[in-house]
Amino acid sequence: MGITQSIKIKAFGALILLSVLWGYNWVVMKYALLDAGAFQFGAMRTFFGALCLMLVMRLMKKPLKPKEWPTLIMLGVLQTCGFTGLIIWALVHGGAGKTAVLTYTMPFWVMVLAWPLLGEKIRGIQWLAVFSSLLGLIIIFDPLHLGSDFFSMSLAVMAGIFWALAVILAKKLHHRAPHLDLVSLTAWQMFFGSLPLVVVAFMVDAPPIHWSPRLFAAIGFNAILCNALAWLLWLYALQRLTAGVASMTSMLAPLIGVLAAWVHLGEAPSSLEIVGMLLIGLALGLISVHAMGAHEEIEPAMGQD
Repeated sequence: MGITQSIKIKAFGALILLSVLWGYNWVVMKYALLDAGAFQFGAMRTFFGALCLMLVMRLMKKPLKPKEWPTLIMLGVLQTCGFTGLIIWALVHGGAGKTAVLTYTMPFWVMVLAWPLLGEKIRGIQWLAVFSSLLGLIIIFDPLHLGSDFFSMSLAVMAGIFWALAVILAKKLHHRAPHLDLVSLTAWQMFFGSLPLVVVAFMVDAPPIHWSPRLFAAIGFNAILCNALAWLLWLYALQRLTAGVASMTSMLAPLIGVLAAWVHLGEAPSSLEIVGMLLIGLALGLISVHAMGAHEEIEPAMGQD
C-alpha cells in the first residue's frame, strides 16, 4: 500500500520546518558571535547539542552505549569539530548569507570526492551540476576582485569539503554496519567532535563571554531546535519520502539563510553574487534530481546548519 497523501504532506511540512530552522540559524549564529568567541560558541553549540540528542535517545529508549566508536571519533573530528569550527570561524569574518550558500556546496563535493574515494563515477546530468557549481563558485569568489571576505569564503568552502569527507566516511560505515542507529551515530559523533572544540575554546584568547539573554537563546536554538528537534524531523521525513526528494526540499535552507541575512543583517547580495548563488542552487537541484532518478541514498547521518 502506497504512502497516503496526508502522510506525504506531513513529511514535506516536517522538511520545510527543518529548512526554516537550519536556514534561519545562520543569522542566529551570527548574532551569537556578538556575545561569545567563535570557538567558545562552537563548543557550547555542539557539546550541549550532543547532550540533547542523548536525552532524545533516552526518551526513545535507545541504548546509549556507542558502537563503532573509532569511526565515530573520526566522524566527529570531520563533521562536528571541522565543519562546525570552520563555519563559525567563517561567520566571524564574513556574511551569514554568503557563508550559508558556499557551505551548502557540500553535496557537490560529495559527488566529486566519491569518484576517487568510493569509485562512484560522475555521469550524465552530474557533469552539468559540476560545471554549474564551479562556475557559481568562481563568480562568487570573483578572483579578479578578491576582497577582505576571501578568507571567510575559503573557510565556508572548506567546511563543505569537510562535511563531504564525513559523508563518505559515514557511507563506508553504513556498508559495514547497516543497522547502526542514526540518532546514536549523530549524537556520539557530535559529542566526540565537540571535545576538541571545548579544548580549543579554553586555549584560544577571546574576549570574556557576555552571558546575555541573546546568547542563551542562541545556544538553546542550536542545541534543542537545530539538533534534537531537527534530527527527529529529518528522520520522520526520510522514512516517508525518498532520500532524493528529502534532500532537494532541504535545499531551501541556504535560500532561507540568504533571505534572513538580508532582512535581519542587511546583507544584500550583489547582482554577481545572486547569479553565482543561483548557479550553485541549480547544481544542487540537479544532484537531487539525479538522486531521485537513480534511487540513491543521501547519507542522513550528518548535521546541516
